[in-house]
Amino acid sequence: MALNAPYIALAIGCAAVITFALRALPFAIREAIKDSPLLAHLNAWMPLGVTAILVVYCRRMIDLHDTALASAKLAGIAATVAVHLWRGNPFLSLVVGTGVCVVLANGGLAHFL
Repeated sequence: MALNAPYIALAIGCAAVITFALRALPFAIREAIKDSPLLAHLNAWMPLGVTAILVVYCRRMIDLHDTALASAKLAGIAATVAVHLWRGNPFLSLVVGTGVCVVLANGGLAHFL
């Protein structure tokens, strides 16, 4: 089957409609699920679960044979944990941890000045 313009347009249109519907669905049923115990449970535990999955994924991607890059990544993880324990702000923790990792992985602060 040859891929022609109408076929591609139809595929893109279907993907766009499905994506829009799935993103709009939570807003459409917001009132119905507002007092759901499942939603409260997910709200309490999902941030921790997502963070744990990210830590495991990021840790697995560290090549300990490349000591400079591994040190930068581990320092970024340590900075993220330290800032989160200090301030309790996930956004600030991620920004600081990412900044530490990027700066150290690219040769330290002297490289940027």
